[in-house]
Amino acid sequence: MTPPVAEKREHSYTHHGITISDPYDWLYDKSYPTVDDEDVLDYVKAENAYFEAQMAPQAELTEALFTEMRARIKEDDSTVPQRRGDFLYWSEFEEGAQYRKHYRKPVAGGEAQLILDQNELAEGLEYFSLGALSVSKSGRYLAYSTDTNGSERYTARIKDLETGELLPDEIPGIRSGLTWVANDTALVYGPANENWRTLEAKLHVIGTGVDEDVTLYEEADESFGVGAGLSAQEDYLIIATGDNETSEVRFVSADNPTGPLTLVKERRKGVEYSVDIREGEVWVWTNDDHINFRLAKADLATPGQWETVIAGSDEFYLTDFDLFEGFFVTEGRLNGLDQVQIRSYDAPTAAKPIAFPETSYTAGLSNNPEYAQTKLRLSYESMVTPDSVYDYDVAAGSLELLKQQEIPSGYDASQYVTERLTIQARDGTMVPVSILYRKDRDEMNGGPGGPLHLYAYGAYGYAVPPGFSTTRLSLVDRGFAYAIAHIRGGDDLGRRWYLQGKMFERTNTFNDFVDVGRGLIAKGYTVEGKVTASGGSAGGELMGAIVNQDPAQYGAIVAHVPFVDVLNTMLNKDLPLTPGEWQEWGNPIESKEAFAYILSYSPYDQVKAQDYPPMLVTAGLNDPRVTYWEPAKWVAKLRDTKTDDNVLLMKTNMGAGHGGQSGRWNSLRETAEEFAFILWQMGMAK
Repeated sequence: MTPPVAEKREHSYTHHGITISDPYDWLYDKSYPTVDDEDVLDYVKAENAYFEAQMAPQAELTEALFTEMRARIKEDDSTVPQRRGDFLYWSEFEEGAQYRKHYRKPVAGGEAQLILDQNELAEGLEYFSLGALSVSKSGRYLAYSTDTNGSERYTARIKDLETGELLPDEIPGIRSGLTWVANDTALVYGPANENWRTLEAKLHVIGTGVDEDVTLYEEADESFGVGAGLSAQEDYLIIATGDNETSEVRFVSADNPTGPLTLVKERRKGVEYSVDIREGEVWVWTNDDHINFRLAKADLATPGQWETVIAGSDEFYLTDFDLFEGFFVTEGRLNGLDQVQIRSYDAPTAAKPIAFPETSYTAGLSNNPEYAQTKLRLSYESMVTPDSVYDYDVAAGSLELLKQQEIPSGYDASQYVTERLTIQARDGTMVPVSILYRKDRDEMNGGPGGPLHLYAYGAYGYAVPPGFSTTRLSLVDRGFAYAIAHIRGGDDLGRRWYLQGKMFERTNTFNDFVDVGRGLIAKGYTVEGKVTASGGSAGGELMGAIVNQDPAQYGAIVAHVPFVDVLNTMLNKDLPLTPGEWQEWGNPIESKEAFAYILSYSPYDQVKAQDYPPMLVTAGLNDPRVTYWEPAKWVAKLRDTKTDDNVLLMKTNMGAGHGGQSGRWNSLRETAEEFAFILWQMGMAK
């Protein structure tokens, strides 16, 4: 098969005196979110057919990868039960099942009760995703939400756990969680408007129609998003609104949610804060006087008068806090490594950190639903240590391992090495890198300089954790080193690390990734052309930028749902996410400087006549986050412009969204396809 060739149709636009030609604009179906333009669908289907044809010779390798990946997963697995109220709750996978079953049983003893079966809900569906899952305080009702096409517009239902009956209540088109209030007679939720924005917190009373639901709070700024939850003692409903850099919070009695809301403090651009309430005090996490956040508190009657409890620190990056009856917990990072600290209300500045055994790891609080918790449920893993669940006895200061991820096909951690090093970027900044490889890697490759896979995200302050992955072993066991670049744009080294990778410093993110790869080559971990790389969403934008900048470095690239048409998306205020994203990327509609800067790096706009490495690009037709036409336009332009004969593939999930196919086996098969593509392009398809 020859690759599909997308027609060029004349289209241009002008902003700030700059005219841009965009001949593939027609791939954006203007009736979106309905996609029914036959020309568009024909092109997407042609790309899918080409993908299938090109990958057909790798079917045996894909199946082998899928089989070995599946063999590392314990099929009949379950979570560790956790107490909430009078019940213990957990979930299970049955052997062969795609989805979980959710159970509970009384703490006092008795039979296990199946409260929700995702497999039953997903039966006959191409796509299924469980959103919120919320049991009422009394334990009688279960509220849950489901998405059946990947559009992330969920429908909520309520189940009576005493009778097993599904109540007639049905709440369509929600995006947020489901919060029980008013003595379990009502739910608070966030509806998605026609532009997929959540600008309201609404109250649904059981047994009433959705048209009778009451708006508790409505946000006027379309760039903000609204969410709701309960305080530590579940006596207050907390409603928060904000964008990527500014917050505003209100609260009201959970027993009287339609009462007047109390504003904590008026929004101030650039100031983020979140709150919890305990024993008549409002606790506040905020960056109002330090970039790495401080912890403060105030009296309930004067919630905006904040008194520092823990001052902001240049060394310790405070990322979260949790309030319990006899103590509170702060979480953060020190030198890029996760910290979990126990603190006393009487002496809050004296932190008692929980000690973890490895020099590089990821750890944090897990599910701790009880205010009177005396043991903390923790999660822990590293690049060589499988996912582990611990209970930490606060009084005794001891860790108890409850469960470690089991790998049925076998895993010997002693055969692997993990390192954490720093590599200098072009501006002198030292960028951390986490690496995993087998001790016998050089022997497997016949000497040093074997293949290396490099992964990163680099946006929104998300720090990619140096955690464990069973699928990753399919590359590592074939002689790859696997590296995670902790580049700017994430907040791995603190809030400033994030800010140095956004807005008018966005290109630091791309440069860091390129320079990390070059640094690993210089250190002998690999050689030019044997670096493979992957990233998704904003990480897919990263992939687009780095292949424009330094294509010779890479032997294969995988870009999942890549955000590559940055300029056009930021110019379209009617798209679901655009107004809320201007604080991250800049507003090119109003700012000529932002327009020019985004244009300078936008991967789609910067495609040039040069050789590109082999690439696999994925998309989701129902994706509301990175719309399908971004990867489609990018691939079309690459095919027309690039000067090489390297393979370029695009796969669009026609019935899924941002996360690809649903179900643990369907998702795993897509990973097997990705790795088969990489191994094929590296000459290792055997």
